[in-house]
Amino acid sequence: MLTVASDIEVLARFGRALADPIRCRILLALREAPAYPADLADTLEISRTRLSNHLACLRDCGLVVTMPDGRRTRYELADERLGHALDDLRTAVVAVETDRTCPDAADKGCC
Repeated sequence: MLTVASDIEVLARFGRALADPIRCRILLALREAPAYPADLADTLEISRTRLSNHLACLRDCGLVVTMPDGRRTRYELADERLGHALDDLRTAVVAVETDRTCPDAADKGCC
């Protein structure tokens, strides 16, 4: 049964997906166009097993979906608005001063 997630749950899932550089690279690649896992693995230069684990995470987060295509399965962003959101996040982060880290970076491992 589908349920509507709270705003906090949605943002937490999005944050979890973006917390890994490989998942970020997958999302950016899928922003450009849907792709097959083998092609994504080659493009990103990672093993298919590693890619599969990251795609599973992105599916669980609700950010990517699978589309059957004959005997193959193609991946794409779950909603085209995610591509726009990724662009907005990239440009917002670029506008932040790059020589700054948050005060808790050493303790919390962030930034």
